[in-house]
Amino acid sequence: MQTIAETPVFILCGGLGTRIKEETEFKPKPMVPIGNHPILWHIMRLYSRYGFKKFILCTGFKSEVIKSYFLNYTSMNSDFTVDLKSNNVTIHSVDHEEPWEVTVAYTGESTMTGGRIAIAAEKYLGNAEHAAVTYGDGLSDVNLRSSFEFHQRHGKLGTVLGVNPPSRFGEILAEGDSIVAFSEKPEFKEKWINGGFFFFHRDFFKRYLKRDESCVLERKPLVTLAEDQQLQLYKHRGFWACMDTQRDRDHLNNLWHAGQAPWSTPFPAIDTFSLPRIFQEQSGNYP
Repeated sequence: MQTIAETPVFILCGGLGTRIKEETEFKPKPMVPIGNHPILWHIMRLYSRYGFKKFILCTGFKSEVIKSYFLNYTSMNSDFTVDLKSNNVTIHSVDHEEPWEVTVAYTGESTMTGGRIAIAAEKYLGNAEHAAVTYGDGLSDVNLRSSFEFHQRHGKLGTVLGVNPPSRFGEILAEGDSIVAFSEKPEFKEKWINGGFFFFHRDFFKRYLKRDESCVLERKPLVTLAEDQQLQLYKHRGFWACMDTQRDRDHLNNLWHAGQAPWSTPFPAIDTFSLPRIFQEQSGNYP
């Protein structure tokens, strides 16, 4: 069986994020910060907690911001000496804990989700029998080790995380004109939606995806996979959130700053991490 450490994680990082335009005018949505870290870092750290360490970032819009972030990651998290004449840099110690192998793959400016994954997988899936796929804007407290083991056990080509978050609106149950029950933001306990954390067998990438800009993962590929009875549901009733709007971003930030982020253990009060300068300038955080 393939180990977690051998399993690549493809993260969709190329969209425009139009519904959170105030944050994404100058940077891709996965680089929108939660606390002092982009949401992409939080997602990768969630996978890393369970032993995943190989990441392929499927970039598009403002890909240079993601490239700069990871090219500068070690120097921005370490003491170093730079010889200004030769521009030689000596890193004295690596002062971060991330044992990640990160591939930044440009997959086109306007390519849809399925096309991005197909383009990146053709180059970087390698010999892996299984791979993870997720979006660059979703967080959860799901146990990804258990989800991956579930995927391997059932033997189908795909597994999707199913979540049932509460409605944003109150629900009214009525008999005629009489209200018999009122529920503020109820949980739909047996109604499941796509939680955005997938595992796929390598055959899925070859048989269901196309290197086509118009290939949308959530349409024909997943619809056909379900029709073929090759898509399994991993049910998760815990925390899940998608950062679609500024309101969502504020909610995640509030959880993080309060030390109550379900997707992560709290970070120290004094945060030694500094964002690369290009990211700070473009997010308006550079003094």
